[in-house]
Amino acid sequence: MKKKQIAILGSTGSIGTQALQVIEEHSDLYEAYVLTANNKVDLLIEQARKFMPDAVVIANEDKYLYLKEALADLPIKVYAGADALCQVVEEKTIDIVLTAMVGYAGLRPTMNAIRAGKIIALANKETMVVAGEIINELANQYHTPILPVDSEHSAIFQCLEMNNPIEKVILTASGGPFRTFTAEQLQTVTKEQALKHPNWSMGAKITIDSASMMNKGFEVIEAKWLFGVRPDQIEVVVHPQSVIHSMVEFEDGAVKAQLGVPDMRLPIQYAFSYPNRVRSSFDRLDFMKCNELTFEAPDTKRFRNLALAYEALHQGGNMPCIVNAANEVVVASFLADRVSFLGMSDVIEAAMQKVPFIQKPTYEDYVSTDAETRRIAAELVINGLKK
Repeated sequence: MKKKQIAILGSTGSIGTQALQVIEEHSDLYEAYVLTANNKVDLLIEQARKFMPDAVVIANEDKYLYLKEALADLPIKVYAGADALCQVVEEKTIDIVLTAMVGYAGLRPTMNAIRAGKIIALANKETMVVAGEIINELANQYHTPILPVDSEHSAIFQCLEMNNPIEKVILTASGGPFRTFTAEQLQTVTKEQALKHPNWSMGAKITIDSASMMNKGFEVIEAKWLFGVRPDQIEVVVHPQSVIHSMVEFEDGAVKAQLGVPDMRLPIQYAFSYPNRVRSSFDRLDFMKCNELTFEAPDTKRFRNLALAYEALHQGGNMPCIVNAANEVVVASFLADRVSFLGMSDVIEAAMQKVPFIQKPTYEDYVSTDAETRRIAAELVINGLKK
């Protein structure tokens, strides 16, 4: 049986490294054909030496020579820059492109991979948040499947039934490290506290997004485009144990849920093996240890980002793109101690009011909206919308 050739965009991040563990465990089924990184050149070199891909790409062009020299003794093609990222996904040999880059940077390579007819294993939720409509149109035009890797969307995908319409999707949220904090306590939380997620091991940006509940807001927007549901059909439920990854309610009132241990390798492997399931060595869910599964409503007064995301979804157009760009700026600023935890929502809300709204954006509109929002959000941070 021919091994599936996989391109991993963002192989040095949390999803990328776990995807390589899946490939390593099932080396009879999968091969890493392309590995890419933004900045972590030493880890990319280590991965390239171990997995021997056909090509590697470093997005930061300053690190090209260092990478090329380090791999000079191997028959691995070495490229650099954003354009190379977009071109490499078009290679004929590639079967699946795992988009695990962080943020807006994943949009253009994903669009190119769709045009090239590659199966998309989508871990970069910002792609759907920013330009879900364009991505769906492209996927339909090129008959390209998009398989969700986010644990929640993978769960929903696994619960769907052919020809049975859904009444609503129910996204579960852990609530993050500050679920029980008062509004007063949230005013003084630090990045060190925010980076300690109770259940999942993830990269810095998504961990902060999880703490602020912006991650869940993005997942709501992503769910609309992935599953063709209206905003009023998407419900968020806080489930601190992270055992139920999400649920689907059908028209007859039946609810299907997907359960499992909080391990991202599960949804990654399912995207690689779909429609089949492949045996894994991952931990199994022990129901004797699941002494309680609890559920509560999210508090959008304390966690305003979730409400802002719903607002962006209702407005449509380029508003989700504005929210995403402003959020990328404030998360970086929070990690650099330039804005407070609650101040992040203030900046996003102000950006939503200041950046020009476009009802029917083109790809070029998204590019200009992203740039304009980043400029405005950075100004708002500098001018001290601090709390």
